[in-house]
Order: sequence, then C-alpha cells, then structure tokens
Amino acid sequence: MCRNRQVSLHVLSMYIDIAKIFIDMKHYKFDHENLTFVMIRHYTKPVIYFLLMIIFIMGIIILSIKVEKRMIYTEMKIVIAEQDKFTKEKLIDSIDELNFQWPYIVYAQAILESNHFQSKLFIENNNLFGMTQAVQRISTSKGTSNGYAYYSNWKESVYDYALYSATYLSKLTTEDQYYSYLAQYYASDVNYITKLKNIIEEQDLKSKFN
Repeated sequence: MCRNRQVSLHVLSMYIDIAKIFIDMKHYKFDHENLTFVMIRHYTKPVIYFLLMIIFIMGIIILSIKVEKRMIYTEMKIVIAEQDKFTKEKLIDSIDELNFQWPYIVYAQAILESNHFQSKLFIENNNLFGMTQAVQRISTSKGTSNGYAYYSNWKESVYDYALYSATYLSKLTTEDQYYSYLAQYYASDVNYITKLKNIIEEQDLKSKFN
C-alpha cells in the first residue's frame, strides 16, 4: 500500500512540474512596425491553475480509492481466515453436517490421525485423516506434499473423507463392519481400532453427536 501511494504521489508531482513549466512560459509576437519581438499578455495561467487543481483532486481521489480497495481486500482476507480457522467445535459441526453414519468414529479418526490436531501433516497439509492423493475418485485435495494429500483448508480434508466414505463405505451397515474395513484397508497400525475405541470412550465422543 505504501509503495502504491508513493508511485501515485510521484506521478502527481510530475504533472505539477509540467504544469509549472507551462505557467512560466512567456509568449511573444513580432511587431512589424518596430521590427522587434514584444511579450504579449496571455490568459493561460488561470487555465493552467484550474487544470492543475483538477489533476490534484483526481490524484487524491484515485489514491483514496486504491487505499480503500486495499483495506477492503485485507479485511476480506481476515474474515475468510477467521472462518477457516480450525476449532474442535467447528470440526464436530462439519462432521455432523455431512451425515456420516458413525460420526464419533470419524471424529476419533481425526484425533488419532492428526495426533490430537498437532501433527506436522495436519499443520502443513491441512490433512486431518492421513489421506493420500486419490486416483480413482473425486477429491478435494490440491495435490501431494510430503507423500500425502494437501488441502486449501481443514474443511477440504473433511469433505475429502466424506467423498472417500461415500465411495467405499456406503454399503457398510454396522459399526463392526466399519471397524473391520478400517483395519483391513485404511490403517497400517495393528492397534488402530483399539486406539479409536479408547478415544471414543475416554472423551465420550458419542455424546457430542445427536
């Protein structure tokens, strides 16, 4: 913003200098009777002063508009960043809104996969579920970073797991089937299911979802 202001003021100063040159110019005509040049009276100064005032006012208006636009843009970025800011409550609401069949298990997965929302993968990739880049389904990920999918924000990670769930888990009808699928196809940790169940019980996650 400061740089734009300096450029605008520099351009405005240049116009003022040009106007001063025209103001200071002297006009002459040739007197044929006396065979000499005589300075004539002219009325350019009032006109130049008027134009100079218009240029100055326009410069101020343009500068003000640029500053206002930049302020609005900055405020919008702050609002968007605040909306995207992660909290456990927002995650619970997001999972609940997406109508997962067993939302408390999904929330427990997010806790476990992100090491209680402190893992490098979550902080740098916005990846809550340890997801890799999808190949054969629709995905919200932006690509791969450090071997895992990365997202614009944490919500995109939740949406991506919802897409994964709709693609591969929609036919499951019981918790046991869901746990069995996770153990067989999703997790590499042999104690994954036990850890999920412990988190659900210790934090009473079922009570957080209606």
